[in-house]
Amino acid sequence: METIFPLEQLASFTGNIYEITVAASRRAYQMAKVNDPEIERNAGKAVSVAARQLFCNKVTYRIEKQSK
Repeated sequence: METIFPLEQLASFTGNIYEITVAASRRAYQMAKVNDPEIERNAGKAVSVAARQLFCNKVTYRIEKQSK
């Protein structure tokens, strides 16, 4: 059985933790808005599902520079 939150990937993550946290939060919001069935299959844990998708490279994110 797969763990709900990817703790191993989080512990070994060497990137910017703030960026991955924001990306997971935004991805969870996207999934919740469209009622993604994967959330229901994982006990309603949208952020955990989103984090797993990011750490497993199922989805990617990019940082957009804001114009002043």
